[in-house]
Amino acid sequence: MKIIAYGIRDDERPYLEEWSQDQGIEVKAVSELLDESTVDLAKGYDGAVVYQQKPYTADVLDRLAANGVTNLSLRNVGVDNVDADAVKRNGFKVTNVPAYSPEAIAEFTVTQLMRLLRRTPTFDRKQAKGDLRWAPDIADELHTMTVGIVATGRIGRAAMKIYQGFGAKVIAYDVFHNPELEKQGIYVDTLDELYAQADVISLHAPATKENHNMLNDESFGKMKDGVWILNPARGALIDTDALIRALDSGKVAGAALDVYEDEVGIFNADFGSFDAIPDERLKNLMKRENVLVSPHIAFYTRTAVKNMVQFALNNNKQLIETGKAENEVAF
Repeated sequence: MKIIAYGIRDDERPYLEEWSQDQGIEVKAVSELLDESTVDLAKGYDGAVVYQQKPYTADVLDRLAANGVTNLSLRNVGVDNVDADAVKRNGFKVTNVPAYSPEAIAEFTVTQLMRLLRRTPTFDRKQAKGDLRWAPDIADELHTMTVGIVATGRIGRAAMKIYQGFGAKVIAYDVFHNPELEKQGIYVDTLDELYAQADVISLHAPATKENHNMLNDESFGKMKDGVWILNPARGALIDTDALIRALDSGKVAGAALDVYEDEVGIFNADFGSFDAIPDERLKNLMKRENVLVSPHIAFYTRTAVKNMVQFALNNNKQLIETGKAENEVAF
């Protein structure tokens, strides 16, 4: 059995090598992502482990299958960038890692909210200039607020526990209700109800065609004045131009964004200076003291990285050995 792993970063390599040694399975680590220029490296392998934000196009998947590889294991949760028609046409078996560390993302999300509520970005900037005055930057307290959780999967539920630990009231919306949460009476029936009641909106939904730009001019208009927006999920959930307008008007008090709808090719890149960042809307957001932009790092902990690598390798091994795996994704 031989597996090729694409897009392996230096921080992932030790966990890959540990798994390879423990399992006695050859794993070729490739630093480049899977694309048209690297797909032929998969010739002679039984499966591929991958991670990337750009699309897995039909051309790449067709060529991967032509190279004899149809066992594809993603090191991440989302599969919205995988060409479904090519998967079906070529008979791919695809797995993901649905829960590498929900707590990592939940903890980061709440940390960013607390920074916003306590105005620490503003005080950091003031202190750097020698200004140690308090006013006018008075803070808010989370325990006085209602937090609206959009999507109650593993990450949403992990975030919910932390918000409740602070004493906040938590409400939630999800198309699919968790039975335990249902008993607690946490769910509201519609997103409009959540928008109307929540002081904080915490997004934890996958990206789908149905929820593309779900936070837009219309939905912002249904929210409380001064609402706080948190998005550690997918950039496509928010219409960036609408968010900027809502920030300008004061409808949105502030936002913590770990994802951005045009992040591919920008996040996890070094441009050398702020001015060189090639996205004016992103820079608009980054300049604001009431907006925290982070480059898709909520997941980025030692625990999560190890789990992403080793769970994906386990999935790929299962596919190769049995033709099926516990975390197989239906297309």
